[in-house]
Amino acid sequence: MSTWQPLLITRAEAEKLRGQIDAGGPLANALRAHMSALESYITQPPSIPGHGEAGGPEHTRHKRNYIHINLAGRLFLITGEPRYRDFALALLKGYADIYPSLGSANSKDSNSPGRLFHQTLNENMFWLYAVEGYHCLIPSLGQSQRAHIEDNLFRVMADDALNRHGKDFDIVHNHGIWSVAAAAMGGYVLEDASLVEKALYGLRGDGESGGFYAQLGQLFSPDGYYIEGPYYHRFALRPLLLLAEALERRQPELQIYQFRDQIIRKTCEALMQTVFPDGTWPALNDSSKSINLRDDGAVIAASVCYHRYPPNPQWIAVAQRQQTLWVSPAALDLSAALQEAPAQPLNWGSAELRDGPQGTRGGVGILRSDMDDQSMALMWYGQHGSIPRLHSALNHGHFDGLHLSLFNRGREYLRDYGFGRWVNVEPKFGGRYIPENNSYCKQTVAHNTVVVDGQSQNGGQSLAAEKRWGERHFFVTVHQAGQGMSARLHDYYPGVEQQRTLLMLSLPEFSSPLIVDVFSLAGDKPHRYDYCLHYLGQLVRSDMELNVAAKLKPLGDSHGYQHLWDCARGAVAPGGSALFSWLDGDCFRTLVSAFPAGGETIVARTGAGDPHFNLRNEPALLLRTHGANAIFASVFETHGYFDEATETSLGARGQVLKVSVVCHDARLTELDIHCSENRTLNVRINNSAAPAAEDAFNAAWQSVAPLYTHD
Repeated sequence: MSTWQPLLITRAEAEKLRGQIDAGGPLANALRAHMSALESYITQPPSIPGHGEAGGPEHTRHKRNYIHINLAGRLFLITGEPRYRDFALALLKGYADIYPSLGSANSKDSNSPGRLFHQTLNENMFWLYAVEGYHCLIPSLGQSQRAHIEDNLFRVMADDALNRHGKDFDIVHNHGIWSVAAAAMGGYVLEDASLVEKALYGLRGDGESGGFYAQLGQLFSPDGYYIEGPYYHRFALRPLLLLAEALERRQPELQIYQFRDQIIRKTCEALMQTVFPDGTWPALNDSSKSINLRDDGAVIAASVCYHRYPPNPQWIAVAQRQQTLWVSPAALDLSAALQEAPAQPLNWGSAELRDGPQGTRGGVGILRSDMDDQSMALMWYGQHGSIPRLHSALNHGHFDGLHLSLFNRGREYLRDYGFGRWVNVEPKFGGRYIPENNSYCKQTVAHNTVVVDGQSQNGGQSLAAEKRWGERHFFVTVHQAGQGMSARLHDYYPGVEQQRTLLMLSLPEFSSPLIVDVFSLAGDKPHRYDYCLHYLGQLVRSDMELNVAAKLKPLGDSHGYQHLWDCARGAVAPGGSALFSWLDGDCFRTLVSAFPAGGETIVARTGAGDPHFNLRNEPALLLRTHGANAIFASVFETHGYFDEATETSLGARGQVLKVSVVCHDARLTELDIHCSENRTLNVRINNSAAPAAEDAFNAAWQSVAPLYTHD
């Protein structure tokens, strides 16, 4: 029709993409892969099921239908293949036949159900994908066909979103980004300017209480960090970028890609800056442990950012790792660059990302080593990832201030558990978040930080947690001794001040960076302090006698301790240190930690208090001490090599033998790290306010008399 205007692909661009079908290169490969996937799907008889459980077969079929409606519409526009058009049209007509008369779907969720899915989020995902696919068919449709689909499917979806579920439409949250993106795209397709206006500026029209601009203004820090963490960040990027592309084409005067000092570019880059060297994302807040760079949102981000902003070569490295492209005009530039570029390492470098809408609510520090083993350390000291006062759905935050994750030699070796969820596995609690997500995964003990008196930070209450965030002490990436970061928490526990300093020391004496972790606490009265660590692997040795429990029992009865088996304990005398070494894949990790006041080491394992076996059975280590004040001074060393197939084990014992605290006060922390061959590494950390980069810390070798020998 003459009024048809492209959303994401013009006819001229479709011609260019059509030329890729028989060409070589990454975009051509991605296009042919999409065509193959669609061909496989359309050989099956069309099926439009009724209601079902979240994650059940009906849910899955509706999801696969909207994905393939979208795919068929785009590929029809690109290829002109009539079978693609007929397939998409048959499904769209089928949904239009039944949609107005459908009641609410089955739901055990706290969010409102849609007509097809257990929650409106999925309904809006259907709307966004289906309406874009439908838009590609419009020039080939008659007026009666259009009227049937638009009046009985998309206009009903619009009315449901703005009226029936109006309280959910304006939430500033990843659900909200999907709702406004679907509404805006629907408004463009239906030629409904009012719907587009509400999608951009919210139901009140102020651009602050809801709408796309409210999402861009409130969910992302000035550095681009997304409040709910990387897992929800990559999920929110998909609708954000699809809407941004449509906006740039339909309303270029809004200059969406320049909004808020190019916040779209910054947030795409911030997401990439958090990624581990193996391409997976760290599990900050509710998060999968397996989500990676091949996610749809990340794939779209690579093409859009390379096309819309000055080309950043790191996007080439990202696309090389993804091994696919978003099939769109935006990918033409990146595809051409990929065909000319040699293989590039994926390394966004060390970075500190501020959190909060104004960047004033703490942040996340990321250190990366230039050594060959691709080491990365991440310390979290931002705001709580939930804002329940805005909406109950904003509840994905974990209680893990000063959390630490460590990565080296292809593996995350100091690990975050991630979320407790059986994604779309319907027999397991409807494929949703399991109860243990709240009782264990969100609790402070489930993260690599310190627990005070067996209680989660802020009492495990999100309303209290959202009022607090960490404070940066220093972040140094250029220093003769290596790199370092330090942050503080105030009043996360009443009357207790916390500080964590992490140093990544790239020393020629070690094959991998030496990680120094100093966690200090100052309380107004005696407390029990548990320094919690989570790893994977097999215990190799310890320098203490471990008393194995004759009968397993939980470590406690609340705040996550009820889910940890108390497996073994070992005492550490005052002034001593504890060594714990484990095999992790093809290398060894050794932790050596000082105990100035003495204490004990607790070997634990997840799985207690879990009658439905929802939790993974994984090891944990708790270093426990008591007192008003405490300091945990630890060193992590990666060393050696193991290959069972060739029966080869080299360097199974590390060089670090003992750690001692020389002094610790408000001005200075000084450690001696005693190593083999009678060497001592002296480390000093400046605890004064805002030290200059060159004065923040130091590390130097000293010659000393023999102190400690191998057993």
